Amino acid sequence: MKLRRIHTLHQPAVGRPRLPPLLFVHGGYATAACWGEYFLPWFSRRGFDCHALDLSGHGHSEGRESLHGFGVDDYADDLAQVVRELGQAPVLVGHSMGCVVVERHLERAAAPAAVLMAPVPPGGILGATMKIALTRPAFFDQQARSTRGEYAAETLRTLREVYYSAETGSDDLLRFAPLFQDESRRALLDLSLLAMRFGGRLPSLPVLVVGGEADAVFPPAVLGFTAARWKAEVAVIPRAGHTLMLDAHWRAAAERIAGWLERQG
Repeated sequence: MKLRRIHTLHQPAVGRPRLPPLLFVHGGYATAACWGEYFLPWFSRRGFDCHALDLSGHGHSEGRESLHGFGVDDYADDLAQVVRELGQAPVLVGHSMGCVVVERHLERAAAPAAVLMAPVPPGGILGATMKIALTRPAFFDQQARSTRGEYAAETLRTLREVYYSAETGSDDLLRFAPLFQDESRRALLDLSLLAMRFGGRLPSLPVLVVGGEADAVFPPAVLGFTAARWKAEVAVIPRAGHTLMLDAHWRAAAERIAGWLERQG
C-alpha cells in the first residue's frame, strides 16, 4: 500500500471526550469540509473527538492531478492510513460513496461501530443512475456545471431536487459550493460494478444505517439491503434529502446518530 499525504480535519471534544473518537468519510464529489459546516462542531460540543479526511485527489489531500486514477480500494487505503495515525480505533461514519469505503475497510480491520449515511446499496449505483437519467435528464449536465463552479438558477433547483430537501435554501446551496468537486471516473466505475465484486469477510459490530425520507438518490426503500448485510438498525430522517450532513434537517440526523452512539456505551 502506497502512503499518500492525506489531509484531515480535527475538532476536539468539548469537555470530557466520549470514547472512541469519530472519523467521518465523505462521499462522491465531496470533500472533508462538508462535515465541517455542521457535524464536526455539533458532535464536538456533544463530547465527541471528531476527525474527517479528504480522500486521495480530494480537497487538500495528495493526488488532485491524478484524481481519475483513484478507485475505491485506494480510498480504503487512505482510511486505513488515517486510522493507524489516530492510534485508536475510531467509530467510522461514512456518507454515500464513503459508506462503501468504510465497508471495504471493515473487510480488513475491526472498528468499535459504524454509521452508514445514505449508503450506496450493495448492488451499486447503476439503478440510481438510470432512474435519475430517466426522471431528471438534465441532472448530469447541471452537476457537471456545479463542479466547474457554475451555479445558475436551474443548477440550484436541480441539485436541490436530487440531493437535498425542499426546505434547503438556495443561499445555503451557494455557500456549500466550495465543499464539492469532481469525482474520480475510476471510483464511479467501481461503484457501478459493485454488484459484481465478491467482498471479504464481514466483521460483527454495531452498525446504524441512516437515510433521508426525501432522498432521491437512494430512497428509504433501498436502505434495507445495506442493513441486512450488516444486521444493522435503520433510521429514516423525516423530510431529509440525500446530503444528510448539510440538509436543512441535518440536526435531526445528528441527534439520531448521537443518541445511537451513546447507547452503544
